[in-house]
Amino acid sequence: MATDKARYTVSVDEDMFQKIETFRYENRYPTRSAATVELIRLGLASMEQEALKTRKTEKSSP
Repeated sequence: MATDKARYTVSVDEDMFQKIETFRYENRYPTRSAATVELIRLGLASMEQEALKTRKTEKSSP
């Protein structure tokens, strides 16, 4: 199955690996890759929300 998506390898310690596996099974992702992509997406979205909060706080400060 060909894809246009970029690929790369990520190495994680055993603890993080188990957390990814737990997330995968609890959320019924078909592959470890799909679960990892979702965790990255969620992390980036969280960072964006934090950045927006910071900008709003900076704008409202005297």
